[in-house]
Amino acid sequence: MTDLDAPSPTAERARTGLSADALRRAIVDHVRYSIGRPAAALRPEHYYRALALAVRDRMQDNRVASTQTSLDLGSKVTCYLSAEFLMGPQLGANLLNLGIENAARAALAELGQDLDEVLACEEEPGLGNGGLGRLAACYLDSLATLARPAIGYGIRYEFGIFDQEIHDGWQVEKTDNWLVNGNPWEIAKPDVHYPVLWGGHTERYADDAGVQRVRWIPGRIIQGVAYDTPIQGYGVKTCNVLTLWSARAVQSFALDAFNTGDYYKAVEEEVTSETVTKVLYPNDEPEVGKRLRLLQQFFFVSCSLQHVLHIMDDLADVSVLDLPKRFALQLNDTHPSIGVAELMRLLVDERRLDWDTAWAITVATFGYTNHTLLPEALEKWPLGLFGESLPRHLEIIYEINSRFLDEVRAKFPGDEERVRRMSLIGEDNGKTVKMAYLATVGSHAINGVAALHSELLKSSVLKDFYELWPERFSNKTNGVTPRRFVALSNPGLRALLDRTVGDGWLTHLDRLRGLEPFADDPGFRQEWRDMKRANKARLAEFVVAETGVELDPTWLFDIQVKRIHEYKRQHLNVLNIVTQYLRLKKNPGIEIAPRAFIFGGKAAPGYFLAKRIIKLITAVGDMINNDPTVNQYLKVVFLPNFNVQNAHLIYPAANLSEQISTAGKEASGTGNMKFMMNGALTIGTLDGANVEIREEAGAENFFLFGLTVEEVEALKHDGYRPADFIEANPELASVLDLIAGGHFSHGDTEVFRPLVDNLRYDDPFLVLADYASYVECQDRVSAAWKDRDAWSRMSILNSARSGKFSSDRAIEEYCDDIWGVRPVNVVT
Repeated sequence: MTDLDAPSPTAERARTGLSADALRRAIVDHVRYSIGRPAAALRPEHYYRALALAVRDRMQDNRVASTQTSLDLGSKVTCYLSAEFLMGPQLGANLLNLGIENAARAALAELGQDLDEVLACEEEPGLGNGGLGRLAACYLDSLATLARPAIGYGIRYEFGIFDQEIHDGWQVEKTDNWLVNGNPWEIAKPDVHYPVLWGGHTERYADDAGVQRVRWIPGRIIQGVAYDTPIQGYGVKTCNVLTLWSARAVQSFALDAFNTGDYYKAVEEEVTSETVTKVLYPNDEPEVGKRLRLLQQFFFVSCSLQHVLHIMDDLADVSVLDLPKRFALQLNDTHPSIGVAELMRLLVDERRLDWDTAWAITVATFGYTNHTLLPEALEKWPLGLFGESLPRHLEIIYEINSRFLDEVRAKFPGDEERVRRMSLIGEDNGKTVKMAYLATVGSHAINGVAALHSELLKSSVLKDFYELWPERFSNKTNGVTPRRFVALSNPGLRALLDRTVGDGWLTHLDRLRGLEPFADDPGFRQEWRDMKRANKARLAEFVVAETGVELDPTWLFDIQVKRIHEYKRQHLNVLNIVTQYLRLKKNPGIEIAPRAFIFGGKAAPGYFLAKRIIKLITAVGDMINNDPTVNQYLKVVFLPNFNVQNAHLIYPAANLSEQISTAGKEASGTGNMKFMMNGALTIGTLDGANVEIREEAGAENFFLFGLTVEEVEALKHDGYRPADFIEANPELASVLDLIAGGHFSHGDTEVFRPLVDNLRYDDPFLVLADYASYVECQDRVSAAWKDRDAWSRMSILNSARSGKFSSDRAIEEYCDDIWGVRPVNVVT
């Protein structure tokens, strides 16, 4: 490397310069000084780390300036508290946001490296599982792009939820050791640490003024240490931060135990403490798992709130009374809702504020986003477990509840049944602490994440609270970032859009409306098809490498990728596939549009039926893919380990997006938005954000089927009998009999019995009720696909009308309507 001498005085600095030359020098410096590898031992992964560190340097310059500007101006800051941040690979996104993709490619080329090969070396952070975490990541991107000061707060999980492998058709969970080679994006902050108390008991005492106070005497203290990741906005100097907390022992090594030969005891406290942030979503079926999950949630919330108060005290030098003026704390679902009680403890017990003042601050500071209508997903903690773990917080929650229920009684005198329903302490099936209710009572703003979801919140799970405080409720339809899910993942579409409507769409997605006139241009439609086919060929290469199944890019790519769950109804999709299979077997000459059905998603390790659904998909796929009379028309693929990295291949390749949840069960969805932006047509129910997608795209550009929310409720109210639908539909009966009879399981009639029996005798998500409508709608899809020009027109219009679903729009609404966080012009 002796030829890479110091630059001339006029050259850009290697640490901050954005030119190819400056980046090249930075890469070489990091290879030598940060990684310490001789030239002969260098591989692409070393260049990845060196480039990542060079890019981080440039972001960190912006990060320091952003923080200082915000402090100098006294700007209000959003704090987004989330148990998940599904960030995805960072290098490509950061190059895009800094505007140095071409410079990086040129710099690496001078060093004999290919940028695409280097990008492929990045390990995806195991910090999230699904839509909740990916939404949080999109929102951080948009906050920075919109120049709104923000801090993301979460947990630095050492291991992700799991890597998914498929063995003999079954999901197998493998350790997601994403930190094995380190993480070049994070900056450890060992001096930023806070004590987190756990267990023990409380005691009363009188302070110096004779006021009765409460002291928490913990049974255990864990230390939370900060790790910061810079979050760079697109085309701006703003660089915010994601602060993740890692658990450490307060005293990690017991020397006296070591000296007496008790080597295990010497490190016992360290091992026990670090367990807290070991793994994302530990199995909470056993009580020990429940306790660990509660500890995880409290751990990161306590650290985050202590950090916010430290900023108030030591950096901003502002009174805690001004907390709502300086910070907006947003609870991303119920996981961080213990923050309501923890902030009260910090204000009342440690800052010695009176209760009413502390409560006014708490409510004015917190906002709560609800992400589910499913009762089982609204967290409740057994009272005994909660009290043993967080004794002071249980006392605080009882006090909050007592004062709150007095307010309910004042508003609705004599309605003790309403009081019972609204209590933060549940009485059914053993006493529990209702975390969604705590979040609702402790927040000045509560929102759903799609227009339908927000209305259902007000009429169902939070109906009583809406009647008490209608002014607190609003809707904020989810959004996704077009930087990652179009520009980064679909370079062919990005180039076409830039050439057609200009590159302003990256921050003003509504400018895609400029595509609409081109939908009627035959030449443009052909360009659109060519772009889509190239994306499908790219995915087909990945599919054959991962599964051995060959796909034809000229076929219709019908894709359903999301968490495997009964309400998302992957098994409804499979019933239609088996229907098409039976039709082909009975009438081999039937004309059918060739179609590749592609699935992806993880089932929770303890979710018995979800794992059976994966097995059914793979079993049906094995039969169809190896049947020469069928596989010329149908193929079925289950792609293992669906994550952000392979999503970059999947969304751009889709022709049809499967959004087929039972109406009233999906809060919003964000995958549906990513598919739409990339020109996929949606087949779906009127559920979640599907309703708004259909409104934007136009009913004629959306394949609608199934019962509405009102029809679902009416059917359940009248007493739903799945057998009625089986008896009325011989084709459905044949499909169920074929699966139950062992046709797809080598004669084994037991493997799918639980799944088929669940449908025949229970069917909680009305799969059979929607089956006929779904199959008929899929026939309309096949007919529409045959007219390629008409399909291309619909595809173009879906992309053109996807502007509403940018996370920039969603974040602007949060900032303006709830948080009161304004743009800050950062000068470096």
